[in-house]
Amino acid sequence: MIHVVLYEPEIPQNTGNIMRTCAAAGATLHLIEPLGFILDEKRVKRSVMDYSEDLEVIRHVDWQAFVNQTKGPMFFLTRYGEYTHSDFDYASIDQDIYLVFGKESTGIPKDILKANYDRCFRIPMAPSARSMNLSNTVAICVFEVLRQKEYDGLSRVEVQKGKDFLKDYQ
Repeated sequence: MIHVVLYEPEIPQNTGNIMRTCAAAGATLHLIEPLGFILDEKRVKRSVMDYSEDLEVIRHVDWQAFVNQTKGPMFFLTRYGEYTHSDFDYASIDQDIYLVFGKESTGIPKDILKANYDRCFRIPMAPSARSMNLSNTVAICVFEVLRQKEYDGLSRVEVQKGKDFLKDYQ
């Protein structure tokens, strides 16, 4: 299973969008407190839409509380990573995979990154860019793991309107 970990997220709309991505991907979302907003805030709910019923969200009082319950390898998104998000062989991992993302303003604390340097990665981008939107980076990384695992457990056809909806559309 994929776990998305947000270290002290600050922007409610990003978290709402990430919640929607996690629901669509079948991933569990972990929120490391403190949060920069109230979780049931209108801006979060608008972004997540009606997907909250398909989503598992686990809150942790701090980083250490999260680490104490983690049972699988963690990978850390940082602009300082020397690997790319697609360099790791996620398909060979038979345990839960934790993708850790930092807060929008400062990222993941540098001491955490340094202690996990061999599992730090970045998304390649233009040299003049410092960062990308957090919710976009989560989607890119989650779906890279899913791609490597051949989208295990995800539908490859339209379910709500039917597989042949477009072919039969008039």
